[in-house]
Amino acid sequence: MGRSRWLVLAAVATLVVAACAAGPSPGQTYSIGYDSSQTGILAYSDVPASKGVRMAIDEINEKGGIAGKYKIELTLQDNRSEAAQSSVVAQDLISKGVKFLVCTSDADPCTAAGQIAQKSGIPTMSTAATSPTLPGAVGDFMFMSVFGDNSQTTVLADYAIRTGYKSAYQLCSPDSAYTSKSCDYFAQVFEKKGGTILGRGSFTLGAADFSAEVTKIKNMSPQPDVIMTPAYPPDAPTFLKQLRAAGVQIPVVSIDGVDSVDTISAGGPAVEALVFTTHGFPEPGTPMEDFWKRYKAKYGSDPESVFAATGYDLVKVIEAAVTKADSTDPKKVRDAIDGLENVQGVTGTITYKGQDRIPLKTIYLVVIKDGKFQLLEKATPTAADIPAP
Repeated sequence: MGRSRWLVLAAVATLVVAACAAGPSPGQTYSIGYDSSQTGILAYSDVPASKGVRMAIDEINEKGGIAGKYKIELTLQDNRSEAAQSSVVAQDLISKGVKFLVCTSDADPCTAAGQIAQKSGIPTMSTAATSPTLPGAVGDFMFMSVFGDNSQTTVLADYAIRTGYKSAYQLCSPDSAYTSKSCDYFAQVFEKKGGTILGRGSFTLGAADFSAEVTKIKNMSPQPDVIMTPAYPPDAPTFLKQLRAAGVQIPVVSIDGVDSVDTISAGGPAVEALVFTTHGFPEPGTPMEDFWKRYKAKYGSDPESVFAATGYDLVKVIEAAVTKADSTDPKKVRDAIDGLENVQGVTGTITYKGQDRIPLKTIYLVVIKDGKFQLLEKATPTAADIPAP
């Protein structure tokens, strides 16, 4: 073979190596696994979240993928809202080679899934779990996509005090971290600001009969100024219907779990004036309003809950991290998320840098009025007021 031909082949080989080093070839995929609660008690929030996830992925892929390089491939499996099944699903998804794991909207199944992913060095993020102990319970590959319960209950307690409520009764459930710890956080802040907790009742998730608690509240003397409960559908509207049917008109406040059309459709007039904290609101002229319109155009109806938006924003965080890392390597993506600042989501800007894997986000206060959600105010809690996780 002549020297000139050797030089040509060497030049071609150099170009091939350089091209491979420069980045992925067109059509390379980024595999994301979704350990989702499509059935069971968490389906009311995770089904909308999964639709938001798919919508964001479709939009990104239609534009050529993340940074025009990586088409996202989503594999979703149902964990039936069970922590044990969530572990099984996570193990199966990771065995299939996913490079990122999305887990459901509650900390208990997410902890189970995240611990499996942590051992494999796979970054994991929940669509809407708000327990601030979640990242620490799993490890440095676990991220939340929303604020913590200690933050949203701080805003809720501050609202209660500013509204003039001096005493409160709490209805909580030991069945999950969400329905127990959030009561603890609220009580700490409410009492710190001068309020008094008159008592704390208990319920079982999925309970259909709240008569014992309703009777207890009705017979309390003195009556509390407000009732705080982290119950979510179907429990929240069931409790409120039975409470109002008994003639008890004490105001009720809650947190993000009730932000669902199920609360209004199941509760009817009984949920009027319910105030709660949540992740966003479709104000005119905002990215959230635009998301609402695009979601309706895609699926034929308004989002069933705000969790459609948190699912969408989770994918936008992944997109920002992969773009920043210029890689799909799990460790590089994990490190990139940890340093993200001011990522524009539909619920607002999202910052992870310096936040211990719980993003800094605005908290919204919403009231149900005339059968519709209405925005009361937006708030960011004072850091000194937020209870430790």
